[in-house]
Amino acid sequence: MSRNRISNTVEGVFNPLVQKLEGFVTLDEADRDVLHRITAFARDVPARTNLAREGEPHHDIVLVTEGIGCRFKQRANGARQITAYLVPGDTCDLDITLLNRLDHTIATLSACKVARIPAPALREIMENHPAIARGLRISALIDEATLREWLVNIGCRSALERIAHLFCELLVRLRAVGLATEDSCDLPMTQHELADTTGMTTVHVNRSLQELRRRGLIELKGKNLKILDWSRLKSLAEFKAGYLRVEGQAAS
Repeated sequence: MSRNRISNTVEGVFNPLVQKLEGFVTLDEADRDVLHRITAFARDVPARTNLAREGEPHHDIVLVTEGIGCRFKQRANGARQITAYLVPGDTCDLDITLLNRLDHTIATLSACKVARIPAPALREIMENHPAIARGLRISALIDEATLREWLVNIGCRSALERIAHLFCELLVRLRAVGLATEDSCDLPMTQHELADTTGMTTVHVNRSLQELRRRGLIELKGKNLKILDWSRLKSLAEFKAGYLRVEGQAAS
């Protein structure tokens, strides 16, 4: 276990929020202690469970500590667009109290552990811990940059390129919080959910996955994704990790 990983662990429990923020800012012991405290009471949430619904009042900050969640918008006819994935260490809507209603739904894709932080408590933490405040604001800016990249993905890339880019991004994001190896990570999404993410049909997703396998770029076993040729997959997707602000990763 790396020295950095040890500092992000309390009583054997790894804290992805600490790991994530330390990729942006330098945290002292007091900063890490308060982050460990606010994530200590995360609860188990089953897969495909709504955490907050569009149009409803929402006063807590949702923090994913294990598993993968998402944000999505849904039409009256049931059509859905997933607009973001939430990986461990991700928080939702730091300034939610400025709005009366949530404009999208937050849900789990896999089984997750989720902490809910009262907005006033988080504001107090940010006032008393400038490094945490800076780290969270940088994280929010990266969320916006990622959304822009997803818009480009849907609007400007082919079906094959969309899936390739999504897989590159997911691996880099999970590696940044210590939850992926150099070439593999969990992939709990169904093909239907990948379709909702990339603006494609499940038929196009299935064909794209088969083509990526045929080219020897990826391997899928159960809920695990292994990238067999990172350089070629990245080239196919024209993936550049700069928008994720991940330092020191060969994936960039």
